[in-house]
Amino acid sequence: MSLEIRIAEDLKEAMRQKDQAAMRSLRAIKAAILLFKTDGSGNELDSQSEIKLLQKLVKQRQDSLDIFVKQGREDLAVTEREEIAVIQKYLPAQLSADELKSLLQVIIAEAGATSGKDMGKVIGLANQRLSGQADGKTIAATVKELLG
Repeated sequence: MSLEIRIAEDLKEAMRQKDQAAMRSLRAIKAAILLFKTDGSGNELDSQSEIKLLQKLVKQRQDSLDIFVKQGREDLAVTEREEIAVIQKYLPAQLSADELKSLLQVIIAEAGATSGKDMGKVIGLANQRLSGQADGKTIAATVKELLG
């Protein structure tokens, strides 16, 4: 079942349940999908694009959450946390730190990387293979640690 259909079904259920956080989050996902489809690029919404779209939505909310926490706006921070939780349900399970480290060691060995100069090559491969399972910042930090 495509993400768009799942979101539509879950939105109906959230409306029946009167779950405000789920309705806000699902409407945001639905709007992002619509924008993606009508952006004029002609790109299809495949599973990779769906993951990137959802990761972007989570990152936007995470950035807002950080700002709200710094400003002491707990009322707004709660909203962002709720939306992040709902959106993350549609993302693949995230790798643990140990799992990520072991997979990155395999990628480093395959790439023949030996120093920090090879970081770009390793991060590129890792982002392709681990798309949706770990965010880019975490991948970059772990690669830097392993090669440094």
